[in-house]
Amino acid sequence: MKAAESPDTTTQEPLLLTDIKNGVATLTLNRPKQRNSLSTGLMSVLQFSLDEAAENPEVRVIVLAAAGPVFSSGHDLKELTAERARDDGGRAFYAEIMAQCGKLMQSIVNHPKPVIARVHGVATAAGCQLVASCDLAIAVDTAHFATPGVNIGLFCSTPMVALSRNVSRKHAMEMLLTGEMMDAETAERFGLINRAVPEDRLDKEVDDLAAKIASKSSKTLAIGKQAFYDQVEMPLADAYAYAAEVMVHNMLTQDAEEGIGAFIEKRDPVWRDR
Repeated sequence: MKAAESPDTTTQEPLLLTDIKNGVATLTLNRPKQRNSLSTGLMSVLQFSLDEAAENPEVRVIVLAAAGPVFSSGHDLKELTAERARDDGGRAFYAEIMAQCGKLMQSIVNHPKPVIARVHGVATAAGCQLVASCDLAIAVDTAHFATPGVNIGLFCSTPMVALSRNVSRKHAMEMLLTGEMMDAETAERFGLINRAVPEDRLDKEVDDLAAKIASKSSKTLAIGKQAFYDQVEMPLADAYAYAAEVMVHNMLTQDAEEGIGAFIEKRDPVWRDR
């Protein structure tokens, strides 16, 4: 049994559903009865599938979706609470699961393929972190977002990392300090999502965006995505120096030669992803 097919021990249903079509891999969180909470098992199969997609030339774009009414409620609080019975009060497990979650979120940012979050419902705590970690996010206009840890005595410190890199500081602090639910319109205004759309348009919006990106050179996308996240943390002069080096490297790729040639010759490019 592949890791991505590992079942939920309570339902025997796969924790993650995978579908690859027209260059787009859709990874669907499949713990609807547990509000798609990020258990160690779900994070493991999602990590496995992301790693596998990185090496699969058939995959050009990834869509992260979820089954049931909730996108993700964050960490599995029942799983976390059960570990308090250990001799160390759960310390070792908590350190392990937070490291696992951090690795997962970074793997999305560092993934060579663009990742789009398809948000159809509530995304809270680490679920909101998951949305913020994706490169792009399209949400239904009835979706809601929150980092509500402060309400249960557990500040959303790890979600804060992704959140503070995607929305302004004051907006991030408002979410973190109040723990209140935020509607999709506000999430779009804050910059947490790209746009909010009516439910009957959600699939088309996501499909159209994924198809548009999948039509580009995967070599060019990988170069650009890495460069974006590398430069955004640099001082201005360092960012320009780094970006100039990236442009030189990019110019020497086969796809840049093909793309520029196709533009000059007024024809469609034929990408070789090299």
